[in-house]
Amino acid sequence: MTKVKRARKWAINDFILVFLTMSLVIFGVVMVFSASYYNAISEKGNPYYFLIRDAIWAGAGTVLMFVMTRINYRILCSKKVAVFMLAVGFLGLLAVFTPLGVTLNSATRWISVGGITVMPGEIAKIVVIIFMSWYLGSKPDRIFSFGEGIVVPLVLCAVFGGLIMKQPNMSTAITVCAIVIGIMFFAGLRWRYILGVLSLGAFAALVLIFMDEDGYRFRRFTSFLNPFDDPLNTGYQVVQSLLALGSGGFFGLGLGKGIQKTLYLPEPQNDFILAIIGEELGYFGILILMAVYLILIWRGMHIALNAPDHQGMLMAAGITTMIAVQVVLNIAVVTSSMPPTGVTLPFISYGGNALLLFMGSMGILLNISRQSRKKEPGSEQK
Repeated sequence: MTKVKRARKWAINDFILVFLTMSLVIFGVVMVFSASYYNAISEKGNPYYFLIRDAIWAGAGTVLMFVMTRINYRILCSKKVAVFMLAVGFLGLLAVFTPLGVTLNSATRWISVGGITVMPGEIAKIVVIIFMSWYLGSKPDRIFSFGEGIVVPLVLCAVFGGLIMKQPNMSTAITVCAIVIGIMFFAGLRWRYILGVLSLGAFAALVLIFMDEDGYRFRRFTSFLNPFDDPLNTGYQVVQSLLALGSGGFFGLGLGKGIQKTLYLPEPQNDFILAIIGEELGYFGILILMAVYLILIWRGMHIALNAPDHQGMLMAAGITTMIAVQVVLNIAVVTSSMPPTGVTLPFISYGGNALLLFMGSMGILLNISRQSRKKEPGSEQK
């Protein structure tokens, strides 16, 4: 294959990744506006309140994505950067329980500094990806050591997952732990150890849920089993979500014509935006959205498998795992297949922290893809 054909091949593939990402972001802005219209009028007195802010975050995320394409991912995988990021992530999670912490709806998941609100749980996701990519990528044999390859990552899961569960934010804790275990798998961890790690993690999660003093986590955990048992309290949000999905049918009621967003479904532009998509665009619309996610995940795994080095492979796999896990968790929550937790739909749900994280991560994926092209035999070195 000539250098021109190689360059054309990778340019097309990178275009696919950019196109899918920007399509999801633009679709997300449209759906945030549709889902938040009545809620914005009720809470803010301005129907365009969430639209304007989401569009600004989308613009900032686009800039960040293209900036990250120009930064060599190996810089992020260096020991100094990885350890520094780990320390920042840990301190951020601790800061949630200080006077800087912001409590909303019985959960303390944010910190506010100088009027800027940050969600440390979102930052923790990219922190563990960077740290694990350096830790297991710099010395590939570490994964075959019980102490270094299993105990250290499990301690990371316990510390970060435990702090996030304490907020409480079960979905983010699950995502962080899934990222760590996913990177361990791609690094070469044997299946029997993976099953042992998953069993240990499930046991720890159950202990945290059932030993909750005020019963908050237990009520949240069991409410999904039959949300109609308590449709006006713990099951209210899930019940409204199911009603939205059911009323949408195959082709939906039409964009902007949903009923549940008219102050029935709380915060419809956030975690349950998929229910509004199902109501307005129907099962067909959700199928197309899931197809886009599947292609995006496939492309991420393709980049991981063709990464120029072990660290790039683990970082690309970690980013792709993060997206895949969040999509699955969001679908499960919206369809009452798991306890309702605060998990956003990647690139779609309203929220600046999450959108910046995902778009910045796409920039890293694009950089790994570019570095792979440079490493191809006979390709031009810049």
